Amino acid sequence: MSQEKKGDHRPTVQELFDLSGRVALVTGATGWLGSAFAEALAEAGARVVASSREGARAKEAAAALPRPAGVEHVGVELDHLDPASIESGFAAAVEATGQVDILVDNGHSWLASDWTDVTAAQFTRQMQNASGYFLLARRMREDLVRRKAGGSIILIGSMYGVVGSYPDAYEGAVPASSVAYHAVKGGIVQMTRHLAAYWARDDIRVNCLSPGAFPKDEANPEMVRRLVEKTPMKRMGRPWELKGALLFLASDASSYVTGQNLLVDGGWTAW
Repeated sequence: MSQEKKGDHRPTVQELFDLSGRVALVTGATGWLGSAFAEALAEAGARVVASSREGARAKEAAAALPRPAGVEHVGVELDHLDPASIESGFAAAVEATGQVDILVDNGHSWLASDWTDVTAAQFTRQMQNASGYFLLARRMREDLVRRKAGGSIILIGSMYGVVGSYPDAYEGAVPASSVAYHAVKGGIVQMTRHLAAYWARDDIRVNCLSPGAFPKDEANPEMVRRLVEKTPMKRMGRPWELKGALLFLASDASSYVTGQNLLVDGGWTAW
C-alpha cells in the first residue's frame, strides 16, 4: 500500500510486518526453501496458498503450516512450466481464498547437466522456469488491477544470477554449476527490474530474493566444504535464515522498495 493511501498514519514496526488479512501464494511450497517461505508468511499472519506440481503434496504442506491467526491454509496443484496449469492453479487459489495479495515465484525444475553435456532441449526447458515466473506474475498483476488492489510479487533468484561460480568448488566432486541455471536466474534478476518499472503505477511492487548457498543435508560433503571456504561467513545458509528477508519484501516494511535484488548469501558476492 502506498504512503498516499495510508495518509498520515505512522505504522509501528509490528504493523509493518503484520500480514494478517492477506493471502500469499507460494509456488514450490513443498521444497527445501519453499517450505520455509510458506512457513514465514503463515507465521506473520497470512493465509497461505501452497502450490506444488502434485496436488496431494500441496495440500499436505498447507495443512502442516502454523495458524497463529486461525486461518485455514490451502493447497493447489500448479506446474509453473505449463501455462494451462498456471492459469488453473491461480484460478483455484482465488476461488478458495477470494484474493491473492502476495506472490512468491519459487518453483524450479532442476537440471543436473553442466556446460559440458547440456543439450539444446535441456537448456530450452530450463528457460521455461523464467517463462513460468513471468506468466504467473502477469496473471497476478491482472487480478490485482481487476480488484484495484496493490500487491507484492517476489521472484526467487540466486547469487548465481549475479556472479559466476568458482570452477574449483566443483571439480572432482560434482558436475559444474549448471550454465542453464545461471542463465535463467540472471534473467529473473533482470526481469524483476523490468516488471517493477512497468507495474509500479498499479501499486504493485516486484522484487527479487536471491539466496546464496543453502545445500540440502544430502549434498556432497566435499562440495559443501569447498563452498564454505569461498564464503566470508565460513558456513552455509539454513532455510530459516531466508524468512526475515522474505517477510521484509512481502510486507509493508518494504512499501517503498521495488525493482531490487536482495542477496542473502553469507557475504559470497561481497568479494
